[in-house]
Amino acid sequence: MKPDLVYARRVIEAEAAGIAGLVCLVESAAFAQAVQRLYDCRGSVIVTGVGKAGQIGQKISGTLASTGTPSHFLHPTEALHGDLGRVGPEDVVLALSHSGRSDEILRLVEPLKQREIPLISIVGDGQSPLARYSDLVLCMGVQEEACPHGLAPSVSTTCMLALGDALALTVMKARNFTIEDYARFHPGGALGARLITVGQSMWFKRGETLPLALETDTVEEMLNKTASLKRRGAVMIVDGDGKLKGIITDGDLRRAMTRFGAAVFARRTADLMTSPCKRVTEETLAAEAMAIFHKYRIDELPVVDAQERPVGLIDVQDIVSLKIVQ
Repeated sequence: MKPDLVYARRVIEAEAAGIAGLVCLVESAAFAQAVQRLYDCRGSVIVTGVGKAGQIGQKISGTLASTGTPSHFLHPTEALHGDLGRVGPEDVVLALSHSGRSDEILRLVEPLKQREIPLISIVGDGQSPLARYSDLVLCMGVQEEACPHGLAPSVSTTCMLALGDALALTVMKARNFTIEDYARFHPGGALGARLITVGQSMWFKRGETLPLALETDTVEEMLNKTASLKRRGAVMIVDGDGKLKGIITDGDLRRAMTRFGAAVFARRTADLMTSPCKRVTEETLAAEAMAIFHKYRIDELPVVDAQERPVGLIDVQDIVSLKIVQ
């Protein structure tokens, strides 16, 4: 068998041409209205489709969900056997069908209309029954499939996917969805781990009792203040205004005890602290904090707000547990 590479190129060209033909659609009022409907949705965007269109629908639903728009896929056959109960009064249904005549999809129309659930459709035929019954129609135009027999969904499904991405990502942009938001929805992936911030990973959280002492406290007073706190490898030293002045680690304390003996407990924290000390903010990427740990060979980093007041403390083990560094 000798593969027909010329034909393979034609497949790619056909699909690329199909996508290029969507430019006018995404510049239309209908597309803008669809974006607004999805943005305003206070429930979930329910994506449905059958066959290959259904598989594309699952991907579109996944893209919506991972970029800030609650969504799940509803199989039309299962919907007719009880799963319509998954659709709530504040949801929006997005139905995919190139022909607009799939029986499984059309049978959903009446129960959706009875419950006044908004229906947006992506179709190839703007005169199809699904298009006529929809509240909003995104018509791609009838696509000629790249299959040698013109049957297997190829150009049509590629166009559906591209249009779904355009919808999801335009809504994402309108929501001002940030890198940090994306990381929160992808905590298990390598990308998500790299995007996790210090604020999401630090052991001591904002609002919790932090290991703090005044620069005028004695070491004994510092130990009494922090004795009941959870895991601690360092105490942050602040001035009278609560601003970070330095840090005392377990290592600092051991070295001071070797130097001063029992007299260390009467010394001021200002005598023992490392000042100035390295610090980060809640918005600092955990990967950046790890770079600081490595560069300066330290194990704890104070986390401060815009006024240099401590709001947390992050330990190198907090970062290691995220498996950012392989």
